[in-house]
Amino acid sequence: MPIVVNLDVMLARRKMRSKELAERIGITEQNVSLLKSGKVKGVRFDTLGRICAVLDCQPGDILEYRPGPEDEGTPGDDA
Repeated sequence: MPIVVNLDVMLARRKMRSKELAERIGITEQNVSLLKSGKVKGVRFDTLGRICAVLDCQPGDILEYRPGPEDEGTPGDDA
């Protein structure tokens, strides 16, 4: 998947555990774990906003686009 979740990096930089983040943003620790591992299909903007507020960061600090071989070319390109 070309979207990489760097939530674990931000938690380490802020010296915060997943449990504390989960409590402060109002989601389960299991959901934080799924987010950290990138095993989610999406994240709500309000959840992302709460994460950014608690970690004092920007969405781009948490989410990163890394294109892979399957992402090369332009959309709709049959080449």
